[in-house]
This record gives sequence, structure tokens and C-alpha cells, in this order.
Amino acid sequence: MIKFLTKAFLTIALLFVAYFCFIYFATYSEGVRAGELVKFSSKGVLFKTWEGEISQGVSESQFFKFSVQDKEEQVIKDLNRLQGKFVKLSYFERYKTLFWLGDTQYFITNVEEDTTRNYNRY
Repeated sequence: MIKFLTKAFLTIALLFVAYFCFIYFATYSEGVRAGELVKFSSKGVLFKTWEGEISQGVSESQFFKFSVQDKEEQVIKDLNRLQGKFVKLSYFERYKTLFWLGDTQYFITNVEEDTTRNYNRY
């Protein structure tokens, strides 16, 4: 009986580790989004995450929400500096979100200022 319980426990633990590795390392999609950076902030109580959104629509009704991992220090600096400007964001999408990494499934890996669209709108 103990042999069976040990094998069952190891099987369940192995399945859990495999599921976690799949969720963390596998990417669902990759791409680039462009728009005006309207929000970027650190939020959370126990687990601080970096969250932001860009406006992609003419009527400002289409938003792309994203997260940034703490290890992406240059991306965090660039997004703080480019607040209110047009940016191009390179991202990857995970299958599911992990609460300690961010609120969204989209994680930014690179940010560039979109100088072709930065004009005075007012």
C-alpha cells in the first residue's frame, strides 16, 4: 500500500511540475503592438507587478493591457520615460497568467519609441 501511495504522490507531483513548466516556458504567441502609452505602474500588495496599457484606436476605445517582468529592467525604465508617447511593444503571450508575474498574459520584452507617430495632437 505504501508503495502505491508513493508512486501516486510522485506521479501527481511530476504532473504538477510538468504543467507549471508548460505554463511558464511555453508561449502562445509573439508579436508587436503599437499605440500611445497611457498607463504604466507598479501595483499589488504582496506581489508587486508592473502593469500598463496602450491605446490603439482612433476613438481611444481599443486598449492593449500588458505586464512586464521584474527582470526586464531596461524595459521598465524605457516605459517610465516614454509615458504619454507613441511606442512599439514587442511581446509574448503565455497560455495562462501566473499571479506573481503579472495580471495579464502579455509580457513585454522590448519597447521602442514610435517616432513616426509622435506628433502634437493638440
